[in-house]
Amino acid sequence: MADMSLPRGYRNNNPLNIRKSNELWAGEVRPSQDASFKQFKSMGYGFRAALKLLRNYIGKGYNTIEKIINRWAPPTENNTGSYINNVVQRSGIPAQKVINRNDRESLIAIVYAMAISENGKAPDRADIEAGWEML
Repeated sequence: MADMSLPRGYRNNNPLNIRKSNELWAGEVRPSQDASFKQFKSMGYGFRAALKLLRNYIGKGYNTIEKIINRWAPPTENNTGSYINNVVQRSGIPAQKVINRNDRESLIAIVYAMAISENGKAPDRADIEAGWEML
């Protein structure tokens, strides 16, 4: 049974709260017991999916924190400006700096910061690194 004291994203091993879709991810639990979000077998798999999505975004031209967050958490649903500011502050990467999709350290820093914004609690960096190694 999931630890109900943990934020939803961590209970689901889905730290960036990836919504349900028809796409099947490595390590995904099907069927998900969550009505809206995917669930993964481990936190490493959840971070793998998050990193893979961000790398896909970057490949499609969403290659700055500002562009990534505007796509990830659109202003119609979120306080996107605050989300961007939080990720910039926590990652130390300027909002408009172009990110290389193969820059391990930058992507780990961004995903770490996004996980805090999504869950209100810092993740274990080792889980993000495990996700990177599974790419």
